[in-house]
Amino acid sequence: MTGLFDLPIRDDLRGLTPYGAPQDHVPVQLNVNENTHPIPEEVATDIVKALAQAVMGVNRYPDREFSELRDSLAHYLGHGLTRENIWAANGSNEVLQQTLQAFGGPGRSVLGFPPTYSMHSIIAHGTGTRWITAERDSDYEISPETVVTAIEREQPDVVFLCSPNNPTGTRLELETVVAAYDATPGILLIDEAYAEFAEGDTALTLLEGRPRLLVSRTMSKAFAFAGARLGYLAADPAVTDALRLVRLPYHLSALTQAAGVAALSHAPEMLAMVDDIKAQRDRMIAALPGLGYSPVPSESNFVLFGGVADPHLTFEALFEQGILIRDVGIAHHLRVTAGTEQETEIFLDALSSLVGHSQHPTSDTIGRIGE
Repeated sequence: MTGLFDLPIRDDLRGLTPYGAPQDHVPVQLNVNENTHPIPEEVATDIVKALAQAVMGVNRYPDREFSELRDSLAHYLGHGLTRENIWAANGSNEVLQQTLQAFGGPGRSVLGFPPTYSMHSIIAHGTGTRWITAERDSDYEISPETVVTAIEREQPDVVFLCSPNNPTGTRLELETVVAAYDATPGILLIDEAYAEFAEGDTALTLLEGRPRLLVSRTMSKAFAFAGARLGYLAADPAVTDALRLVRLPYHLSALTQAAGVAALSHAPEMLAMVDDIKAQRDRMIAALPGLGYSPVPSESNFVLFGGVADPHLTFEALFEQGILIRDVGIAHHLRVTAGTEQETEIFLDALSSLVGHSQHPTSDTIGRIGE
């Protein structure tokens, strides 16, 4: 049987593995930072009506410029933005991919600060952009001095920074963003996928007068729209012109556009669940130390916690109880999404039942979990 690497695949893709978070169907799924709250019924009804209307015209290509959607996104973001500042694609991953297609590529590089969103490096490899890394400060922070030193040393064409960062939940100070922008002659992209869960100012406030600054967002998290696949960015209009050069024709379907516009017209109702998610996040941060774990302060919809003797064993033990969280590859750490109040209760109760095992697993526990 022919295998993947028997094919004439690009040399720089050999040995790589695709992104693959587990998709096991268990009662409590808290592993990929989805919004586990369902869309309000009245909002869902309006979205379905919009989709039904759009279906009547699917014999024609969609609006290539997705003008109404861009207007809706600009209105939602505020900060004086107009449709000319907005770009959108099938999830923020495609936005990032198009950014590197336009500003990265063979012979160019993108700088990141691990641990960070794993798709950043995957998208870099997929576009032929060299992925280079620099270290964070203690507690997963990045100071202005740290980011400037890394940029001056590596001279990247593109810099990716997450705020809040995935998987740590830590937020960048705006002075770090300004320092990074001033230090690089290239593109600076701030990935704000979890911005609605954070306190403080957004990098959107810095866009004016900074044509090489891009701020990406998604509707997957706060808007509970992960299955719709809609991401976007705000930037100088010249950036959207650059992205037009690399996007595929009619890349956003009429159905995606209709669903997005309908959802954005109900932004207050869609975002009403954000406060509850933040409350469950803070509840876990408060409870985890009492169970012997060390949560990282988070301004996202998830919590990274340390003090786990064997993350794999703890992951498996929770999975046996119908709970799916995430092993992000950081030694002695696991990450859990902030779900509903009930899901949080189930997770904390299950983790409590493992105390003494997950922190100091015995040979008997290891054998049982491995069965």
